[in-house]
Formats: sequence, structure tokens, C-alpha cells
Amino acid sequence: MDPYKVLQVDPEAEDEVVQAAYRRLAQKYHPDVAGPDAAARMASINAAWELLRDPVRRATHDRDRKAAPRTDPRSPQTGSTSSSSADRAPEGRRAETVSTDWTSGRSTAGGRYDPARMRSPDGLGAAGPPPGDPAGSVLGFGRYNGWSLGEISRRDVDYLEWLDRMPIGRPYRDEIDRLLRKAGRRRSVAPADQDRRGLFRRR
Repeated sequence: MDPYKVLQVDPEAEDEVVQAAYRRLAQKYHPDVAGPDAAARMASINAAWELLRDPVRRATHDRDRKAAPRTDPRSPQTGSTSSSSADRAPEGRRAETVSTDWTSGRSTAGGRYDPARMRSPDGLGAAGPPPGDPAGSVLGFGRYNGWSLGEISRRDVDYLEWLDRMPIGRPYRDEIDRLLRKAGRRRSVAPADQDRRGLFRRR
């Protein structure tokens, strides 16, 4: 069982993304909602979540997953099962033919792309201890666990933009909105100014 495929998330997804995916699938395939036929699917969803919710077990699974040998399904299969040296596979892996249109999904072009920061390790508190001078609410989850929103805005504004789009960031949206405006990432009309009349005010 590949828990990432079961929960339909990327192996590099953060903990809160995995949790949100589990809750969505649990609501969809719960036997009380989808009927008794979904019991097997719900059992696999629960098993995948139990594995990925534990940081230690998830890290062990990721290491085993990367170390597992990958076979090429397009390689020719021989009908003989003899263990002679002539029938054995070569020591080196066979070169795979990959389409020129294939990409890894990570863009290396465009503004504000920082591989060192965007490829930082995931997990609870992976960003390390907070730098100090806290301002605003303090997060209790994710890589910036124990950091205040003000400290995150000075280190990683992209994370605040991501958090603003996620359900887990709803309690902090007002604070995030102010920080994004201060950083110049948001230029739309502030909620407090929406009722003010102007030259181009729609009636």
C-alpha cells in the first residue's frame, strides 16, 4: 500500500495538507455516508493516515520508499527461469526512455524561485526555533511550529500566502491580510475601505 496514493497527496506534501486530504476522503467514504461497500476503502484510508500522521513512521516509510528498487515495466521479460549467468540481469540499471515533454512539476523559472528555501524539509518545526521578536498569533503546526506570524512574514512571505489559501489558515486570515499588504503582496481594497465612496465606486 502506498499511503500517498491512497490519500491522493504528493509525497512532499506538508502535514496539514495530508490531514486535510484524510478528512475529505473520510467524509466521502465513511460507511454511514457511502454505504457498507466503502468499508474496505475507508479501512485503507485509515491505515494510510495512521502511517503518515506519525512523523517518525512517515520518515521511515519515505526512506524505505526511496531505497526500494524500481523496475521498468517496459523492459523485455524472458521466459526462462534459469539462474545461469547468461540469464541474469546486468548489474547496472537499464536506461529508461523518457518523453521530452515530461517534467518534474517544479518550475525553475520565474520570479522569487528559491530552490534552497522552497525545497526545505517538511515536518513539525522543521524551520527550527523562532528567530525572536514575535508579533501576532503563534502557530502550533507545520514547519513554522512555535513561530509568530510576524516572524514568518520576515522570513517566508510565500508561506503566509499559502496559509491564507488553506482551510487551516482561516483563523489567521485577518492578520495574514495585514502582513501581506505591509509586504506589498496584496494591493486590493482593504475590507475597512470597501464602503468608502470614490471616483470609480460602482453603484
